[in-house]
Amino acid sequence: MKYRVMVTGAAGQLGYDVVKTFQAGGHDVMACDRDQLDITDQQQCRETINAFQPHIIVHCAAYTAVDKAETDENMAYTVNVTGTRNIAVAAEKVKAKLIYISTDYVFDGTATRPYQEFDLTNPQTVYGKSKLAGERLVESLCTRWFIIRTSWVFGVHGSNFVKTMLELLEKRPRLQVVHDQQGSPTYTVDLARLVSNLSLTEKYGIYHASNSGTCTWYEFAQAIAEEAAKQSGFKPSAVLEPCTTGQFPRPAPRPQYSVMDHLAIRTNGLPPMRAWREALIAFLNELSEQQAE
Repeated sequence: MKYRVMVTGAAGQLGYDVVKTFQAGGHDVMACDRDQLDITDQQQCRETINAFQPHIIVHCAAYTAVDKAETDENMAYTVNVTGTRNIAVAAEKVKAKLIYISTDYVFDGTATRPYQEFDLTNPQTVYGKSKLAGERLVESLCTRWFIIRTSWVFGVHGSNFVKTMLELLEKRPRLQVVHDQQGSPTYTVDLARLVSNLSLTEKYGIYHASNSGTCTWYEFAQAIAEEAAKQSGFKPSAVLEPCTTGQFPRPAPRPQYSVMDHLAIRTNGLPPMRAWREALIAFLNELSEQQAE
């Protein structure tokens, strides 16, 4: 069956791949970025969604500047809470399924085992608190919803840790990378595929989604250097050195441990996402193809 799918934040790194995935599946996709839709304008959300009558809305648009949010609290809440409410209310009016993209930042990062979907949340940053508030509005205002929490996202269309490392590895003689924060990288192509698969079901609820396996940022940087070195033309010169979070103080505290257990993916019979290093290799191949064009 062909569905009408609306994607907010369509120009972002995840939104771009979500649009591409649904289009590849033969669906009618309305890709909305801030130029086409101001999610903080309730009337515009209502009119746009009512006119398109989507079966599925994937809400990728968000305020994601984690450090800036600490001093720009009003804007973070306006986008992540008010904007999400506007999308949720309009989605419910047309009986659309709503997929809300959330984050590992809803947890405090003090766990010693992977976070499950039903563990207590305890965000420590304005960004995390605003995303959790968005989750609660989706749960209370919609009857057909999926909340997908993800972490350490990287994709070809946007800025991210992998791209930054590729640039710095060639420019710097030495590079210090944090080795005391642990998590799971997530490739947008794999996440978009899960979003698409899930949206065609009625397996509503909260999902934790990332590529399989865990690493620290330093271990992730090591893998980036090793895998990129196998590609022609890439000559990393930087020597990687592990360091502590304390050596790089940031306005917003980073979770020490943000590994998420994929309990809902397993219990709902969905295929697990591939290992993060395998996903990294696929990303590097996609990036080199893009650069060759």
